[in-house]
Amino acid sequence: MRRRVLLAALVPPLVAGLLTGCGVSTTGPEAAGAPASGLASPGSELHHARLYFVGPHGSQVVSRRTPAALGPQAALDLLLDGPTRAERARGLHSVLPPMNGGLTARPAGRGKVSVDLPYEIADMELAAVGQIACTAADAELPGDVPPDEVDVDLYELGEREPFTVHCNSKGNVVPADAPDRSAAPSR
Repeated sequence: MRRRVLLAALVPPLVAGLLTGCGVSTTGPEAAGAPASGLASPGSELHHARLYFVGPHGSQVVSRRTPAALGPQAALDLLLDGPTRAERARGLHSVLPPMNGGLTARPAGRGKVSVDLPYEIADMELAAVGQIACTAADAELPGDVPPDEVDVDLYELGEREPFTVHCNSKGNVVPADAPDRSAAPSR
């Protein structure tokens, strides 16, 4: 009996609390910002091009959404367009000289890309060489090779033998035959 009395005493306040809306305001809908973004529609793939520009602290990579995976030539064409307004506002710029259609790139096998330059490397800023090599290395290539292991063969204007470089994890270009400076020193 005592249990029924206690239950009878507790039920009305509990029901009243549930019926008050649990703290939901009666003011109606409120603006909460832009709709959610960043997730792909079911069945679609997201593709991004990674482009290298120069910023206040050296080489910096930006990721741009693209409708499809880009090969080396398409990625370099996007690089040649320069940074977007938002990227420039972040202090990014390009040090590429005018290419006048003379910059061409193509996959050259698993983990390898060939780039024809319209200049001699000595006539270009090192940062410009890095922008080209790192963007090409980060493009869609055959095989599953990390960008810092891709051989980028740079063919200078009029030369038959390439200068082969790698793009390191910091976005800087290094000769392919340079010792690995990230390895632990031997004792």
